[in-house]
Amino acid sequence: MEPESSSLLARARVHAALGDPARLAIVDALTLGDASPGEIAHDLGMPTNLVAHHVKVLQEAGLLVRGRSEGDRRRTYLRLVPDVLASLAPPPLEAADRVVFVCTHNSARSQLAAALWRDRVGGSAASAGTHPAARVHPRAVRVAHRHGLTIDPTGTAHVADVVHDGDLVIAVCDNAHEDLTDPAAEVRPRLHWSVPDPVRVDTDAAFEAAYTDLADRINRLAPAVAPARHRSQ
Repeated sequence: MEPESSSLLARARVHAALGDPARLAIVDALTLGDASPGEIAHDLGMPTNLVAHHVKVLQEAGLLVRGRSEGDRRRTYLRLVPDVLASLAPPPLEAADRVVFVCTHNSARSQLAAALWRDRVGGSAASAGTHPAARVHPRAVRVAHRHGLTIDPTGTAHVADVVHDGDLVIAVCDNAHEDLTDPAAEVRPRLHWSVPDPVRVDTDAAFEAAYTDLADRINRLAPAVAPARHRSQ
């Protein structure tokens, strides 16, 4: 079995074990401290035989281990295995030298995403467009400034002039994604974020919404990219 398939099966077993509300409640109870099965039964108001069943399932999934009490040797305590819970996150992406955000005109979403990445994650980030405009949209510059970010109003570029081998390319709009996945395209996106175009609406609220969407996505992506970046250094 391929390592990736084995990892998926292991994660699936953990998800299945957590799919029962009672088992999830046991995991919640053990998150901050260890407890005996009897204490779990008392705290959660469950019959001890039901707790024993759920503990067995969680133990078989690798989520918890038993340890004999150093005081009363007849008693056992349950302890979570943090690494197994951490494994529920998707595996890290392959190492990338740089993150490049691409939208159609390189005038709003890709610019905001690159500025956000440099500010929140660090490391090298750039932006580009499949059909770059002459300037960055003024509302994008203003929303960046409101959040303490800096964007060069004249700093637009074509994707072919920016992307290099080893870059993690993220299309942050549907048009750019479809352009880049055309069979004739030389650059291929690794990820696609379907962020609505704020320029179509052209209001401060639309640009704020795009900023928030990008910030949320970057927060979710960063843990998967940061380890890869450190391995490449």
